[in-house]
Amino acid sequence: MGRYVLSRMLQSLVSILAVAVLVFALGRLAGDPVELLLELGASAQTRKDLIASLGLDRSYLDQFLIYFGGLLRGDLGRSVTNGSDVSDLIFGAFGNTAILGLAAMAVSVAIALPIGVFSAAHRNSLFDRGFRMFAILGQSAPPFWVGIMLVIIFGVWLGWLPTGGMGGPAHVVLPAVTLGWYLAAGVMRLTRTSMLEVLRSDYIRLARAKGVPEAAVLWKHGFKNAALPVLTFTALLFVSLLSGAVVTETVFAWPGLGRLLVQAVAMRDYPVVQGVVLLLSVMYLSINLLVDIVYGYLNPRIRFGS
Repeated sequence: MGRYVLSRMLQSLVSILAVAVLVFALGRLAGDPVELLLELGASAQTRKDLIASLGLDRSYLDQFLIYFGGLLRGDLGRSVTNGSDVSDLIFGAFGNTAILGLAAMAVSVAIALPIGVFSAAHRNSLFDRGFRMFAILGQSAPPFWVGIMLVIIFGVWLGWLPTGGMGGPAHVVLPAVTLGWYLAAGVMRLTRTSMLEVLRSDYIRLARAKGVPEAAVLWKHGFKNAALPVLTFTALLFVSLLSGAVVTETVFAWPGLGRLLVQAVAMRDYPVVQGVVLLLSVMYLSINLLVDIVYGYLNPRIRFGS
């Protein structure tokens, strides 16, 4: 087991290094931030001084070595647009994104789990067919379209909810529903599929033959054994929610990681872009590593077959 864990950890470290190199290279292809930072009519000397202050007068290799050395010390650098510490910017925005992500996941799971279980228990019924159509719509509708429709209906026409910004609990509702729309559809479909497999098991037939109430059959005996793939999928998708919040946070002007990333890309702020992407990559790889370790512990064939 120790060899398996070490192997997976080394693979994750190599992946993080590859992401760091890729983000560094692609960030430089976006353009020169100097053009956006210079005032109109700035002199050649002013331009030269700005390039030197940003460290852009060095070779790409020197810039990468400085960047990578900072990573090893936990230093993500400073924003080229306002000079703020990148770590402070990222972790300040991360808290807002985490609030939005947790709210979206809570709402989605609370809706998707009972619907998935009920659909499996009433397979091919009108209810089951209706919510399967809902799941297909949920996984195919673009988040920006869902967000705009929610703003128009609940924010403009009905005036029930605020349409943007971050304030009280009411401000979380529309962006959380928009962000959780895809998650709800995916969790519902996976819950239904897992439950269908479990409900065909002999121990479920035995429980029903003994006269166990249907609610206990579904939730105590059925869902308990169908929950593992659902929980794994939900954990991985939560990180995807954080990285996929770019569109939602932009539509609702939510001050999170997604909006910070969009602003950094627009201003060609390399250190901020690198920091945000690297943080999201580390989170996703860490969750994958944890899931691999748990699966390897539960199923010896996985770790011995690797």
